[in-house]
Amino acid sequence: MSQIKSLIRFSIRLFLFGLISGVIGVTLLWLFIVPSLPPVESLRDIELQVPLRVYSADDRLITEIGEQRRIPLSIDEIPVHFKQAFLAAEDDNFYNHPGFDWRGTLRGAIGYARYMGQRRVPGGSTITQQVARRFFLSTEFSLTRKIREIFLAMKIEREMSKDEILELYLNKEFLGHRAYGVGAAAQTYYGKSVDQLSIAEMAMIAGLPQRPSRVNPVTSPSAALERRAYVLRRMRDEGFITESEFLQASIEPDQARLHGAKSELDAPWIAEIARQQAVDRFGAKAAYTRGFHIVTTIDSRLQRAAAQAVIDGLDAYDKRHGWRGPEQTVDPALLESREPLLERLAGVATVGDLLPAIVLKSDEQAAQLLLADGRIAELTLDRIEWAREHIARDRRGPPPSSVAAVLSPGDQVRLRDDPEGWRLAQIPEAQAALVVNDAPVVFDDPSQERSWKPQNFSERFHGPTRLREGMIHSRNLISVRLVLALGLDTAIDYVTGFGFVRDDIPKGPSMALGSASITPLELASAYAVFANGGLAIEPHFLHAIIDGEGRELDLPERPFACADCAGRADRAGRAADTRPIPRDRADAGLPDASLTSADGDVDDAPAPRKLDLSNVSESRASGVDDDPSVDQAALHGPPEPLYARRVISPQTAWLIRSMMSDVITSGTGRRAQALNRGDLSGKTGTTNDQRDTWFSGFNHHLVTTVWVGMDSSQSLGDLEQGGRTALPIWVDYMQLALDGIEESRQPIPVGIVQAMIDPETGERVRPGTPAAIPEWFPAANLPPFKRGSDGEAAVGKDGDPYDVF
Repeated sequence: MSQIKSLIRFSIRLFLFGLISGVIGVTLLWLFIVPSLPPVESLRDIELQVPLRVYSADDRLITEIGEQRRIPLSIDEIPVHFKQAFLAAEDDNFYNHPGFDWRGTLRGAIGYARYMGQRRVPGGSTITQQVARRFFLSTEFSLTRKIREIFLAMKIEREMSKDEILELYLNKEFLGHRAYGVGAAAQTYYGKSVDQLSIAEMAMIAGLPQRPSRVNPVTSPSAALERRAYVLRRMRDEGFITESEFLQASIEPDQARLHGAKSELDAPWIAEIARQQAVDRFGAKAAYTRGFHIVTTIDSRLQRAAAQAVIDGLDAYDKRHGWRGPEQTVDPALLESREPLLERLAGVATVGDLLPAIVLKSDEQAAQLLLADGRIAELTLDRIEWAREHIARDRRGPPPSSVAAVLSPGDQVRLRDDPEGWRLAQIPEAQAALVVNDAPVVFDDPSQERSWKPQNFSERFHGPTRLREGMIHSRNLISVRLVLALGLDTAIDYVTGFGFVRDDIPKGPSMALGSASITPLELASAYAVFANGGLAIEPHFLHAIIDGEGRELDLPERPFACADCAGRADRAGRAADTRPIPRDRADAGLPDASLTSADGDVDDAPAPRKLDLSNVSESRASGVDDDPSVDQAALHGPPEPLYARRVISPQTAWLIRSMMSDVITSGTGRRAQALNRGDLSGKTGTTNDQRDTWFSGFNHHLVTTVWVGMDSSQSLGDLEQGGRTALPIWVDYMQLALDGIEESRQPIPVGIVQAMIDPETGERVRPGTPAAIPEWFPAANLPPFKRGSDGEAAVGKDGDPYDVF
């Protein structure tokens, strides 16, 4: 009996000793470790690595750029079942423990002792501990790190609410395939937002934190389904879902596959420009991780119209030059099995709306083709009738007599789905961009390797020709003679005012014909000068930059065109435009640009306030400028806006518009009459050997330039020129872009007069003279009167009828 009492006393003493030792040990650990722990407050200010997102002006996502995919969400934005799925899988006692779970910790400690610290053991980490590890600690496998993790978790629990901790966890956790957080995982695996997920999909994602790279529904579907089943059972056992919900979710097929960011607008070029400007301003690391949203000036409706116009225009050009044959040929022996064919098609990129397909069989009347999604398309003879054999650039074979003459089994080709059904297509050979005295003479042009003989497109010479006629009919020699009359240096100085780079302009008479290497954007910017009444704007692509906190950042000051600001445009650059940037650029009065078009809106500028300055001296003497109680903005008034620079006079701009308007009504731009508008002006352009073709056109609201050519600088064909290749694209785009915009004919500026002239000589004649035609001139630069046979000017007894000017 005494031995039993002794054993009891020994046990009590041992227990007390262990308890006291434990308390002392924990206290010492607390004293040594806690002071070295990082401040929990920094968790509230943590910057999650959120990718750069680029949007159109009407809030359509163009692209997402960044190493980590992340869509930060508040705890209230995450569905209850989704939170419960993670709790069931990772920490069912989360809302009750102080940061660590003693059962799990004890289980982990026993396992650690069993393996003598030589291997990792499961269990023990609560969600709070995982947050502590993810944000502050490493993944080092050591007892010291584990102790620090427990203490830090307790500290986090004391200073943050449970919902704040769970929100951090659900946004930070790595869930495979570059997805960080549940928002990104929902998009990456299912292409959905979190509120669109089913219970089964939530359970699948909730099961990923343990081994996200190895066990996920894309990399290892079977193992991921087993993990999903475990999470669903735990959700049922915890009462988070009902038995019927459990059964339904358990049998639901998993549709996971990799999804990129769901782009709502295809505009890769503007996305790249936005990315470059973000990197230039913030640096690469910050640009890709701080969640910047860049709103571009692109209108998604117009961008889609531009893309479709380019596709249709290139398709029409391509059909005019014949069928170049299949892209590749598959061994006919492989056609019996669909799987390898589908696998092959899956690796072929879609180009625009041209889908890859493989011919399964063909005969005289029809062919059957397999598409990448498993659909079967049928082509009959009328859907391939354009496919005459391409022999040379300007030579085609006869129309096909049968489908089998064009398509053979195993041919890999392209199909296009138009309103009438599938039809045969091919990737266009040409490229395009939409933004967005006339007598023979030979010149020694130092910018050319040999003597250069300019000629008109028709290769005919027409003798003395009025400038308007020369522009209407694209008579090149008139432009050349005009440049030579001005002098090359003067002409180069003049055109650089339109935004062209001096070094890009040829130092010879060929500059008159657009031989400089310029981009469609540069040309559209130059044409905007005419649309803006002589004022130059610089196209810009960024409408706004929003940081990760939702704040709009400052953008460079932008001048804007103001036609009625009484000389202020001539003082361009003297003051900054501090007006907030409107989200609707139609109301902004600011110049915009894109890879499809360059706009130069003319708007009435707000006139600066007129201030009563009679008491300025008294105010300064009394220290008003330094008085914080005084509204300084009210005292000094708003700053004067930054006005666009004037390049040419309003009179010159109007005359050019007038001549270019005739290009459309009676010249090489006649196809534009299909728009049934009277406020359009424009100019076609075709370089030597038809290597490049252009059309630039505009009205008061919009400037658009179209280029069609070959990257290889090969000829487009003898019959191809700007009015045939570029102009139809321009018309298709402007049909939509100007829909709903009323015609706006520009008033004749002061200083422009109309006079009657002899169309043969250009000399002025009296009104009523037979065969005379009207022409517009600067009032100070009227042509001389036509002289009679006696050498005297035919003024008449009443004198010069234009003397009023």
